[in-house]
Amino acid sequence: MTPDLLDDGARRMAAWREREAAGRTLSGGREAAFGRPVRAGDLDLAHGRILYLEDVSVSFDGFKAINRLSLDIAPGELRCVIGPNGAGKTTMMDIITGKTRPDAGTVFFGSTIDLLRHSEAEIAEMGIGRKFQKPTVFEGLTVYQNLELALKADKGVRASMFFRIDSRQGDRLAEVLQTIHLAEHVNRLAGTLSHGQKQWLEIGMLLMQEPKLLLLDEPVAGMTDEETMRTAELFLALKGRHSLVVVEHDMSFVASISETVTVLSEGAVLAQGTLAQVQADERVIEVYLGR
Repeated sequence: MTPDLLDDGARRMAAWREREAAGRTLSGGREAAFGRPVRAGDLDLAHGRILYLEDVSVSFDGFKAINRLSLDIAPGELRCVIGPNGAGKTTMMDIITGKTRPDAGTVFFGSTIDLLRHSEAEIAEMGIGRKFQKPTVFEGLTVYQNLELALKADKGVRASMFFRIDSRQGDRLAEVLQTIHLAEHVNRLAGTLSHGQKQWLEIGMLLMQEPKLLLLDEPVAGMTDEETMRTAELFLALKGRHSLVVVEHDMSFVASISETVTVLSEGAVLAQGTLAQVQADERVIEVYLGR
């Protein structure tokens, strides 16, 4: 083989390696560097944002549920999202978690992970946890067993057969029990808990997965005043250690936890600022809060 051909082959190989490296850096496929699945530990926060949506749109049968939505969340932030029914709040969460694919736009987790290239399961594994409005716990199991099942561990058949909780996992479980106000109910069947306690248990199950970002859909719906107050305490305790996006209609609850509030209307951001600022916005009063 001539030197020219050797040089050309080397250049092609170098170019291929450069493209592959760029693809890994941008999380351009299912896997990150070295061919392994993207994990929460791969999260790059160099740009100061844990979640970034830009010009995201999606339509269902001609109805534009999300209309050029742009939104960004900082690491450790607790962001409240409010808006009238049909504003696109649930659809936004569906897009972030991979349940719905947008027609256009960009959705990044950290600086490098393109969520639109990943499945729901992969996105959950990366460190995005979602809680729906209705609690889903294993009612026939104890509080402890629910949290144990949710542990971030190998869920393969063989691994599950021989699984034994280690000291670090035990410490983590005990910490979560304290955080979700259920340490005194550890041996109770989940089915005997109050509605609010079931909500806390499900949040605890998400925490056992060690998420970086939590999406919480109307978490205090149906709670008593005392449960709502303790849920506010819980979310404020999680702030900083996790990033939280809370969709809620209860303005008293929003007032107790919020710094920045985003108002959605017709699939786009209508207003953003402190709760006092958005409550004084004439557009928000007209479409959501009323007079």
